[in-house]
Amino acid sequence: MKTIGFIGLGIMGKPMSKNLLKAGYVVSVYNRSEAAVNELVQCGAKKCASPRDVAEKADTIITMLPNSPEVKEVVLGERGLIETMRPKSMLIDMSSIDPLVTREIASRLAEKDIRMMDAPVSGGEPKAIAGTLSIMVGCNSEDFDEFLPVLKALGSSVVRCGEIGAGNVTKLANQIIVAANIAAVSEALVLAAKAGVNPELVFQAIRGGLAGSAALEAKAPLMMDRNFAPGFRINLHIKDLNNVLNAAKGVAAPTPLTEDVIKMMLSLREKGIGDEDHGALVKFYENLAGIELKR
Repeated sequence: MKTIGFIGLGIMGKPMSKNLLKAGYVVSVYNRSEAAVNELVQCGAKKCASPRDVAEKADTIITMLPNSPEVKEVVLGERGLIETMRPKSMLIDMSSIDPLVTREIASRLAEKDIRMMDAPVSGGEPKAIAGTLSIMVGCNSEDFDEFLPVLKALGSSVVRCGEIGAGNVTKLANQIIVAANIAAVSEALVLAAKAGVNPELVFQAIRGGLAGSAALEAKAPLMMDRNFAPGFRINLHIKDLNNVLNAAKGVAAPTPLTEDVIKMMLSLREKGIGDEDHGALVKFYENLAGIELKR
């Protein structure tokens, strides 16, 4: 069985690491926060002092980091993984980053005969905990087949979308749809409340029809309960939508919906709630309507 190193024990990375341990893998972990590392050690993981230390202990390394600069620093920076990873070893980057950066990193690693796949995820903290994430993979077919058991320990849906970088392109498409869905749910429920109709009854009435969606099911109840604890932060979604805009500019793809939603999210960040769940997008509409959504 493969030995796995995991770098980045945040909201997503910590439960993902635990699921690898539950699946029987030997897991070595590194994170800037000692508390997260110590929690994983109590679950059976091995503690590492640096990314370099992780590379010395594992033949497969998974990174789950905030954005492109962090991934580049950990992999290509001073004392980065590229200096220590063994030939034929595998880097699985499960962060959501710019596909162009993914391809740049993969090219540099290939010079040292180190393999890479991009495998960003969707599903937020609840599915990370349950091990039922949707995983979008970019790599060659041979590597996909070899590492599928590892990915299956983390997700219930694992799809190879193409060669390196295709996973992150797919994740950008996912984030457009999620953002637009949450904005639509917010707009619809605030309209209902403003018009004097109970949003809970609207939710119950429409959830079984064409308007039904995973975003509606996950976010509408939390909006009405005023529960904006971060499953996926507004700030992270802003990061993803900025990557959408960068990628879209590179291929001349139109993104009017993304441009509208990111403006809403940026206005909320300016109000100091960027670390709340992206379901707090409803507050943009509430502020304009002068109401607060509730059951």
